[in-house]
Amino acid sequence: MAQGTKDGEDGSGNKSSSDEAALSARLGSLDHRLSEIRDSRKIRTDQPGVGSGDGAARASAMARGFRLSSELVAGVVVGALIGWGFDRLLSTSPFGLIVFFLLGFAAGVLNVIRSAGVAPDRTGR
Repeated sequence: MAQGTKDGEDGSGNKSSSDEAALSARLGSLDHRLSEIRDSRKIRTDQPGVGSGDGAARASAMARGFRLSSELVAGVVVGALIGWGFDRLLSTSPFGLIVFFLLGFAAGVLNVIRSAGVAPDRTGR
C-alpha cells in the first residue's frame, strides 16, 4: 500500500511537471500572438489620418471654425436687427437696415480677425 501511494505521488509529480510545461508553452504562444497583434495595430495607428491625436486636432479645428463663423453671423444679425429697429422707430425705411447691416458685417469681420489672432486685441488698454 505504501508503494501505491508512492507511485501515485510520482505520477502526479510527472503529470504536474508536464502540465506546467504545456502551460508554459501555451503562454509563450499567446505572448507571441499578442505581440504580433500589438505590432500590427501600432503600424495601422502610425498611418496619417488614423490616430486619435488627429481626431482631436480635427475636432479642435472644427470647434474653432464654428466659433469664428458664429461670431461673424452674430455681428451681421445684431447689426440688421438694430437697423430694423431704427427703421421702425424713425420710419426711415431701408436706410437704417442697410447702414447697420454693413456696420454689423464690419464688426463681425473685426471680431473674427481678433479671435483668429491675426490682429491684436486693443480693448485692454
